[in-house]
Amino acid sequence: MNALHRLIIAGSLAVFASACASAPAPTAKLAVAEQAVKRAEDAGAAQYAAGELTLAREKLERANAQAEKGSSESVSEAARLADQAVVDARLAEARTRSAKGEKAVAELEDSLRALREEASRPVSPQ
Repeated sequence: MNALHRLIIAGSLAVFASACASAPAPTAKLAVAEQAVKRAEDAGAAQYAAGELTLAREKLERANAQAEKGSSESVSEAARLADQAVVDARLAEARTRSAKGEKAVAELEDSLRALREEASRPVSPQ
């Protein structure tokens, strides 16, 4: 075997070994998921969309646990779970904003009803 063949084989083995090494953690996806959960919490999702917020938190916890394992399968699972946590957190935030909007509309309708009743009362002469 000449030197060129040995060099090609050694290079191929190095590439193969690096491909089998643990994949980098999906830190960016985890950070985005953490921010999405925080935004949902800050919006009040614990009150208005507790189920979705709980799912987002659980998936984020599982994503962090998978990322710590470091294998390429675990890292892929961590990225998938982080993406799902973002979706759940955004849904929780959207449902919260919707519920708050509906509450504000109901309050405005009550105020309008009270104003209409006030306006429809006969004015007493003085």
